[in-house]
Amino acid sequence: MTENSSLLSRRFLSALVFWSGLVTLSVELAASRLLAPYFGTSLIVWTNLIGLILIYLAAGYWLGGRLADRFPHLSVLVGITTLAGFSVALVPVVALPVLRTAVRAFADFQVGLLVGSFVGVLALFALPMVLLGCVSPFAVRLATPDVAHTGRVAGRLYALSTLGSVVGTFLPVLVLIPLFGTRRTFLFLGVSLLAVSAAGFALARRPRFAAVPLVLAAVALWSGAQANRAPIKPGAHLLYEGESAYQYIRVLEMPDGERLLELNEGVGVHSRYRPNTPYTGRVWDFFALAPFFNPAPYDPFQETERWAIVGNAAGTAARVITAIYGPVPIEGVEIDPAVTEVGYRYFEMNLPNLRVTALDGRAWLLVNGERYDVVVVDAYRQPYIPFELTTVEFFQAVAEHLTSDGVVMVNVNRGTRDDRRLVNALAATMAQVFPAISTLDIDVSYNTLVIGTRQPSTLADFQANVASTSHPVVRELARRAANGLRPWQGEGIVLTDDRAPVEWLTDLMIVEAALSGEVE
Repeated sequence: MTENSSLLSRRFLSALVFWSGLVTLSVELAASRLLAPYFGTSLIVWTNLIGLILIYLAAGYWLGGRLADRFPHLSVLVGITTLAGFSVALVPVVALPVLRTAVRAFADFQVGLLVGSFVGVLALFALPMVLLGCVSPFAVRLATPDVAHTGRVAGRLYALSTLGSVVGTFLPVLVLIPLFGTRRTFLFLGVSLLAVSAAGFALARRPRFAAVPLVLAAVALWSGAQANRAPIKPGAHLLYEGESAYQYIRVLEMPDGERLLELNEGVGVHSRYRPNTPYTGRVWDFFALAPFFNPAPYDPFQETERWAIVGNAAGTAARVITAIYGPVPIEGVEIDPAVTEVGYRYFEMNLPNLRVTALDGRAWLLVNGERYDVVVVDAYRQPYIPFELTTVEFFQAVAEHLTSDGVVMVNVNRGTRDDRRLVNALAATMAQVFPAISTLDIDVSYNTLVIGTRQPSTLADFQANVASTSHPVVRELARRAANGLRPWQGEGIVLTDDRAPVEWLTDLMIVEAALSGEVE
């Protein structure tokens, strides 16, 4: 090998290691989005994903070292990356049948979420990740001229691999997935690695083999084009689906015209639209009761109530509030602009009194100086309430944005009918800031509303305020609320910015609900 060809080989190895590191991290991040419509993005799913991929990479490191010692040829390494690129490109092609089979197989299993996501990752990512793990140790073997330089060569190549992984951390999240979607992201990653592999065959003086990755790239592009014609998550009543920088979004339309907003795996409905009425019969209707928890006498219909909704989604709560109180000012806070756009397009969210801000609820409090009579917190990144919206510090900021007779109402999911650990934690935390805390169990779901008031009040005040109004919807909601309404006087974990185990409490509820068979 001439000096120039040797230098060219070393440069190619550096480029191959860098790009393989980029593809590895990009695949891991894109994998979470591929699983989200079927299993969500809970810590359980992330644990399966990260743990299994680390196992695959470890197996690849071992296998790559063994193969490099036995077959120390560039053409062998490029053959490995060719197979890796093709298997990455085919992930979205085989994902639909694999993931749908996993969901069906474990739908009624007691720990279906855990096992189902485990099987899905096992089937989809074993081959590409093991092959990608082979690249760095194989490249070190080829690039090492003698034992004396092993450490230097290994350090340089692993540094390049890590730099590639850094780029692979940002590229899919900030560019590829938002612009092209998850499936095309896998296709781009796989085909790009195939293109690099074709150059490697030419450099290894195997020009006939260089056609192999090019042919496989053509096959992958054709297969990907066919797969992209199918819905991401097929199902009955699908009206719209799409991906944002935050999540998978799906809108379903029932035969009677009702529309439902689902995010990721679709376990929870985040907004509901009924064409003939603004009311839903669900938890969003009960937000309208919030002002009545003030000390009596208090008549919200005689006040110009200002509302804020943290977790506006597609505007269901805003429609209910407007239907009852008229065009009162409402500030909707929704972190995902794509969800807001879906609200305007499919959920009649064009209310003149609703202003929507695209921010995280905590960040919104920091930059907003206005005060509100009611703040509703209905934010979920399923299945979790974002922890920063559950702490003492958060509720202190909420209190600063409430008027002197303001009320905060937080929607909490119990997991099972009698599991009140998260409810008690939120209530105990809010009690550090607000003098009176009440809870309202919604009769048609496992939702509990936790209510805090700036002024000391009792349920007798609530009942007196309701009794003084003639609005039929309010009186009906109060009637339905009667059996689930109680003052909170219990105990719970006080959540702070330093310690807020919201995910842990939620995961415990999920696992115990699955084991007991009581899942909403």
